[in-house]
Amino acid sequence: MNSVPNIMLATVTKKYGALTAVDGVDLAVQAGECLALVGHNGAGKSTLIKMVLGLIAPDGGQVRVMGQDPLSPGFKEVRRTIGFLPEQVLFQNNMTGRETLEFYARLKGVSRKDQNDLFRRVDLLAAAENRISTYSKGMRQRLGLAQALIGTPALLILDEPTSGLDPASRRNVYGILNEMKLAGCAVLISSHALTELDDRIDRVAILNRGRLAALGTIPDLRRNMGLPTEIRIQAPAESLQLVAQHFKGKCRLNGVAQLDCATHEKLAFLKDLMALDIPLDNIEVRDPSLEQVFLAYSGQEGQGDE
Repeated sequence: MNSVPNIMLATVTKKYGALTAVDGVDLAVQAGECLALVGHNGAGKSTLIKMVLGLIAPDGGQVRVMGQDPLSPGFKEVRRTIGFLPEQVLFQNNMTGRETLEFYARLKGVSRKDQNDLFRRVDLLAAAENRISTYSKGMRQRLGLAQALIGTPALLILDEPTSGLDPASRRNVYGILNEMKLAGCAVLISSHALTELDDRIDRVAILNRGRLAALGTIPDLRRNMGLPTEIRIQAPAESLQLVAQHFKGKCRLNGVAQLDCATHEKLAFLKDLMALDIPLDNIEVRDPSLEQVFLAYSGQEGQGDE
C-alpha cells in the first residue's frame, strides 16, 4: 500500500449550530482498499463525504485526499481522479445516455473514446442512444455508476450504489468494484444494505451520532464485541439427542441442534463434534453478520429497523 492514504481524516469535526454532525473522526482509506461507511440516518455519513469531496469545510481537524486539502486551489486536478456516485442520481431527461457520459467526460477533461466500454460494464450499451426519460430507476443508477467510472479514477466514493438494482445488477456492481480495487483504486462505499457488504469489503467504519464507534475488519469487530458464532446441526433424531447430551446446557433443539460458540473456538468445537462419530446430515456455521456487528456497536442490538 502507498505511504500516503488516498483519504486521510485527522480529528475531523463539523458542526451545524448546536448539532455536531461529525465529531473528531480519524480515518484513512488506502489504495486498493474498500472501506464501508455505515450508520443510521443522521449519523454523519453524508457530511463526512461532502468534506472529502471539498463541498463543505470542516470546523476542526484535517482532511486530505491524495495528499491534498480538498479546499485548496490545486485540488481541481485531483478531482479528475475521483469518481463519485451520489445517493440520488439526477440526469437531464431530454439527453441520451451517450450525451450524458460525453458531458461528464468533458467536465473531467478526459477522452470520450471509451464510452462503449463503460456502457458494456454497466450493461447499458443497448440503451446508450435512448433518452434518459425512457430509463428505469435501475438504468439511471447504472448510468450513474458509469459516470463515476469515467477516466479510470484512483478514488471511488459511492453513496448507496445498488439502490433500485436487481440481484444480477448488484452482483455486477460489486464485480466492477473488485476490479477497480485490484487495479489499485481506493473505494469508499456508504450503504444501508449491510447484508450485501459482508464478503465484499476490507474494513468497515461505523458512525454513531457523528462519532466513529468502530473501525476494522468484520472478523476483528466480531471478536471485539464477543459476538458468538451460531452452529446449526441437521441429523437424525437419535444423533440430535446425543449432541444435546454432549453439549448439555449449551444446545437448543428445535428440529435442528443449535449451539453458540466464540468465533475463535469454531475449529475446536467442530473437532469435538466429529469425535462423537454419529450420523450427521448437515452442519451450518453462521458467523455474526455485518448487520449484527453494526447493531451491537450502535447500541441497537435486538431492536427493529428504523
